[in-house]
Amino acid sequence: MAAGYGKVAAVEEIRARHVVPRDQVIYVGDGQSDIPVMLHVNRGEGFTIAASEAREIAQIAKRTVISDDALSVLVPILEEIAGYGPSQIRALFEDQGLVIQEWDRVRTDWLTIRDGAGDGVIRLDAAANA
Repeated sequence: MAAGYGKVAAVEEIRARHVVPRDQVIYVGDGQSDIPVMLHVNRGEGFTIAASEAREIAQIAKRTVISDDALSVLVPILEEIAGYGPSQIRALFEDQGLVIQEWDRVRTDWLTIRDGAGDGVIRLDAAANA
């Protein structure tokens, strides 16, 4: 059995043992072996977080967090599930003696552009009507 599918079985075993509904599962992954379980969790309307910029996993996860600190994965959970705003999250961390030093939010577009069969002339009016 491939590693990723073993993780699906493990998540299902934990979910069944603790009677957790599928839509309340949160899964954090960082590599290709996490793809099957992330797809499984997403199908159940759970919440997936990529802890890596690897394109394969970042495209599947509902959120991506890049940080050296394991607590950073709490940020999307607090935002998306608990409904906290940035100031509330900062305050929560500060109440625990922690400071969020940097917090940059970006949207990533993954593009591959190749030479096509066009004539090399860019026509903005034609592109706007497409």
